[in-house]
Amino acid sequence: MAEPSAQPPKPRGVLTVTLLIVGVLVIALIALREGGGLQRPVAYSEFLEHLREGRVEKFSLGSEAITVTPAKGAGEGRYTVHYPGARLTDEISRQIIEITERYNESARLANANGGAKVITVYDGAPAPGFLAQMLPMLLMFLLIGFLFWFFVIRRMGQGGGVLSFGKSRAQLITKGKTGKTFKDVAGIDEAREEVEELVAFLKNPRKFQKLGGRIPRGVLLVGPPGTGKTLLAKAIAGEADVPFYSISGSDFVEMFVGVGASRVRDLFAQAKENAPCIIFIDEIDAVGRRRGTGIASGGHDEREQTLNAILVEMDGFSSTDKVIVIAATNRVDVLDPALLRPGRFDRHIHVSLPDIAGREQILQVHASKVKLAADVDLSVIARGTPGFSGADLESLINEAALHAARHDQEAVTMRDLEYARDRVAFGREKKSGSRAMPERERIITAYHEAGHALLQVLVEEADELHKVTIIPRGRALGATMHLPAEDRHTHGRKKLLGDIAVLYGGRIAEELFCGDITTGAANDIERATAIARGMVYEWGMSERMGPIKYTESHDGLVGQEEVLAVSSVTRRELDEEVRRIIEQQYQLARRLIEENRDKLERIARALLEHETLDGAQVKQLIAGGTLPPRRPSLSGLAPLAGETGNRGSDAAAPVDGFRPQLA
Repeated sequence: MAEPSAQPPKPRGVLTVTLLIVGVLVIALIALREGGGLQRPVAYSEFLEHLREGRVEKFSLGSEAITVTPAKGAGEGRYTVHYPGARLTDEISRQIIEITERYNESARLANANGGAKVITVYDGAPAPGFLAQMLPMLLMFLLIGFLFWFFVIRRMGQGGGVLSFGKSRAQLITKGKTGKTFKDVAGIDEAREEVEELVAFLKNPRKFQKLGGRIPRGVLLVGPPGTGKTLLAKAIAGEADVPFYSISGSDFVEMFVGVGASRVRDLFAQAKENAPCIIFIDEIDAVGRRRGTGIASGGHDEREQTLNAILVEMDGFSSTDKVIVIAATNRVDVLDPALLRPGRFDRHIHVSLPDIAGREQILQVHASKVKLAADVDLSVIARGTPGFSGADLESLINEAALHAARHDQEAVTMRDLEYARDRVAFGREKKSGSRAMPERERIITAYHEAGHALLQVLVEEADELHKVTIIPRGRALGATMHLPAEDRHTHGRKKLLGDIAVLYGGRIAEELFCGDITTGAANDIERATAIARGMVYEWGMSERMGPIKYTESHDGLVGQEEVLAVSSVTRRELDEEVRRIIEQQYQLARRLIEENRDKLERIARALLEHETLDGAQVKQLIAGGTLPPRRPSLSGLAPLAGETGNRGSDAAAPVDGFRPQLA
């Protein structure tokens, strides 16, 4: 169920602002009409001509210019006239008065009844009207008021203004607003039980306090990305009938020193006023990293001040505050030790990747929202997705639904789910376009993947082969996938040695059947070397070097770092042992392939014809059987003896060690 989105704020005050603007325009027009308007300049000689012709109603003599009001029908509006020399002189004044008096006398004589219109002369500029005097000041005050409303009042209403830097940005979530409950949380039963205990305390605190017990003040959810930490917090908000404040760790940090600490204090003050309640801080590692490791390690570092405020607020609670702080992170190794001590985050809840049963439960939760066909078996999908998180499984169901919709199907089938699993794990198939491989590279890829597939079946302790393909996906040109019989939490020495041998199967097949080796085995070599080094350096699986860990953990800038602390002689012995293990397994893989050349050949040719083979088909080919043809027979195809080919360094993309093997 989708989370309800907040309604957009309504445009309140728009009508008021519009009326205010219209009023200002009306006042401005009246003021302009009354006498405070724009004045057009007229030449002095033209003004004198207007006087002689009676086209002036009145004028005033200023010290620097003449302000003229034209007679009706003689002009558009008032105008100004500048004196010759820019100043009023006695000679200019006499000239203007003489012309005016001459015109007025002529006008009176021409109109015997005495109603002649004469030109009025003012000595000095006439006083402007009231509105003309007040208009500049009024406009200035209106402009200042508008700017204050726009930059301060309006943003304060939105919760992000300049006066709200120190206010908490936590979102208040009440019961039922997240759309999630504990029914939506699957595959992490232990973590869910622990947070259910918190909800029970908030609903009935006396049950826990009557024996003198104290509920944990802080709970830290730790786990890889996508395992459901934030989902747990949403479920708590959906179940607990108490205020729930949700905020991200990055929301505390600002460019101004002290703002983050102020927001922390404001958040906890709100929580205490509304206790009992829950504070949820997502991605707390953004603000809770270990102090003293950054560039600005002094007391004025904004992030450290914010962390100090969190430490003080959490440790300042009394046992009756009934405020629980829940935080989530996937980098607990970088958190400050003071944040993890009892009294702050008392309880650590590990939200790990789901096992087979958990993956099936998660698939059932997400599959309940789509229409499934009768052939769907979610237990098979759960078994084929080791290392998938809850977010990966949700994406898998969604991809399957989209794939079924693109093909106009009525329901999601098992084939859609298989496609979606490969899509999520390795990327989309690339059968054509810019990623289409030349035929020679297809042949090299087929032999490479056939080498992996053959050894996946023949090597003891190896996982069961699930599928092998030469269809490019993501950065990989081919893939060999296997399914573990069950989820493994530890790996035995024989299993690790068998994995090294399988990883070198592709490179050996290229060398024996194609006459050259390519960069397609780059990732295989990297992973095999990492396994061998882990066996010798850390896991004590070397008889020669003994059960000793040769690396030490040290605090680094990005958390715990493994540092090799041995002498140069011991380092040389360690490297020799790693080389011996790899060489031993390389020779084992080579011997198995040479003894089963015909079987590898059949697998490679079947891959070139069918492009994808499942585990049963590969076993059928190894047993000497054949597959029905899909394309014209490739029986005339010969190995590429003497030819070279380079599949590129991206032929095998790095993959999480928990995911199906990608070769």
